Amino acid sequence: MLIFFARIVDQSIGILRIIFATRGMKLLSFLFGFFESLIWLLAISQIITRLDNVFCIIAFPLGYAMGNVVGIYLEKKISVGYVIVRVIFQKPSDQVIRLLRKSGFRITLMDAEGVDGPVKIIFSVIRRNRLNQFLRIIRRKNPAAFYTIEDVRMVHSEFLAGNKRMMRANSVRK
Repeated sequence: MLIFFARIVDQSIGILRIIFATRGMKLLSFLFGFFESLIWLLAISQIITRLDNVFCIIAFPLGYAMGNVVGIYLEKKISVGYVIVRVIFQKPSDQVIRLLRKSGFRITLMDAEGVDGPVKIIFSVIRRNRLNQFLRIIRRKNPAAFYTIEDVRMVHSEFLAGNKRMMRANSVRK
């Protein structure tokens, strides 16, 4: 059981470490990498001393697999960072745009030409922990809207999306 739970913890930490590293969070990546390696060493040392026990050998990959599931779950719960949401409206969207702005979302609005004629496109960079709120507004007020969501590696702005106060974001460092 120790091997199984150690692998769950080390793999979950590994997933979070990768996410933090891709978002430029060096200190968290360092700390998570240290503990991931330490726990892995402890788990593998238990395997080496018990190579004759099939349950220990099976616990190692099972813990790894379960660690992937737990790591993904944790990443969704902590919702670190930002996403960019692009929404294409083929139906009138004024009410959705007003509601999004009233809810504190900063959006950029564009007129465009779609396959069947004119459309409106909005872009918004928002904190991941506010994504569900943003999408609920879209789905409730204009369920036919088409949208895409992408992770944002870095945001540089004096006014962060969804905040009412001025603050500095991560800036590009050379």
